[in-house]
Amino acid sequence: MKASKKAILLSAALLMSSLFATLGWAGEIKGKVTAQGFSAENIAVYVDAIPGKTFDAPAQHVVMDQKKMTFVPHVLAVVKGRTVDFLNSDPVGHNVFWPSISNNKKLAHNMGTWPKGEKKAFQFNDLGVASLLCNVHPEMSGYIVVTPTPYSAVTNKEGEFTIKDVPPGHYTLKTWSEEGKPATQAVDVTGGGANVELTVKK
Repeated sequence: MKASKKAILLSAALLMSSLFATLGWAGEIKGKVTAQGFSAENIAVYVDAIPGKTFDAPAQHVVMDQKKMTFVPHVLAVVKGRTVDFLNSDPVGHNVFWPSISNNKKLAHNMGTWPKGEKKAFQFNDLGVASLLCNVHPEMSGYIVVTPTPYSAVTNKEGEFTIKDVPPGHYTLKTWSEEGKPATQAVDVTGGGANVELTVKK
């Protein structure tokens, strides 16, 4: 009986060890962006393409809202192939279009105009940045940053960001911002994650 109990305890210990190892496999990249000459908020930070590695886009859509005459969020980072739902939460009709994706005018698209409470979906299959505009309200602007990996985040008001569920490895971080030049930085992620600081110049 004692031997049986020991076997059970040993099996349980091995199972827990395996579980902790699995949970510890992915880490977080935490960091802060310092912006020189402009706000550090709304800067997209993402892991660049990984040689030999491709990613399936999540089936779940993400939402870009049109609320109080603004695009919310102002900057949205999505992995290539993900679908974005454009929702209108305002009591007026809104239009969504982008004249290009990273200056490629062949990728321009006009979603049309629709009323409050309705949404339209679009799957972003091209890497780059779509500059969102509304031809009904020219003061509105927003951005969709289409990335090669699902490991991305957008900075808060303090320039802080957290990229979750990143497997251990050596990567290149890249930034995109409305006003600043792109920045790159190497990062090594262990099971416990990594901490980085980046500087973006105007």
